Amino acid sequence: QVQLVESGGGLVQAGGSLRLSCAASGSIDSIIGMGWYRQAPGKQRELVATITSTGSTNYAHSVKGRFTISSDNAKNTVYLQMNSLKPEDTAVYLCHAWNEFDYWGRGTQVTVSS
Repeated sequence: QVQLVESGGGLVQAGGSLRLSCAASGSIDSIIGMGWYRQAPGKQRELVATITSTGSTNYAHSVKGRFTISSDNAKNTVYLQMNSLKPEDTAVYLCHAWNEFDYWGRGTQVTVSS
């Protein structure tokens, strides 16, 4: 089992920045990769960014160049640095980890005002 706890969401003006954190605990040695998804009201959950245990990263086209995913293995934490935020980035951001199973955090709200 893997437990994920997100933090760092909040309210920010357009053009601003936020950093999300996701702390993992439990069977962390089995994790193949971690990432962030987001879900806005009335919309489907969408991939934002992922990072594997080998450091490979992947980004949604809509956030490329603005968001950066990174990991601190010593702290078992994955970060999402979000710059140049836009109102359309408003959503609940959920941390995801996977091995042979999928694990989800409860999410953290990010609201970008125009």
